[in-house]
Amino acid sequence: MTEVRFTHIGGPTVLIEFADWRLLTDPTFDPPGRTYAFGWGTSSRKLTGPALLPDDIGPVDAVLLTHDHHADNLDDAGRAMLAGAGTVVTTLAGARRLSGAGGGMRAERGLRGVR
Repeated sequence: MTEVRFTHIGGPTVLIEFADWRLLTDPTFDPPGRTYAFGWGTSSRKLTGPALLPDDIGPVDAVLLTHDHHADNLDDAGRAMLAGAGTVVTTLAGARRLSGAGGGMRAERGLRGVR
């Protein structure tokens, strides 16, 4: 049986390692003190920083991104590290936003099996 290792980095960000795969969920690496507005007069303030920074984590095979339009799931520092990720798996709307306006990413539809 293959061992699976989970490293909680902070908030929604988790490094998942199994076999030869390294997956990262919802990258948030901004320092504490940032306030993020969510609309309708709501916001959140980041109170603590991440346990690890992108340079501490090293390369990842894929980022699993639940949504890109709220900074509590993809903040500025997390967005900056996406270019170095092998693959970003997200919603179709998120893929369009990340690939448009100079986002530097290519949107693809569908998942393929890996052999």
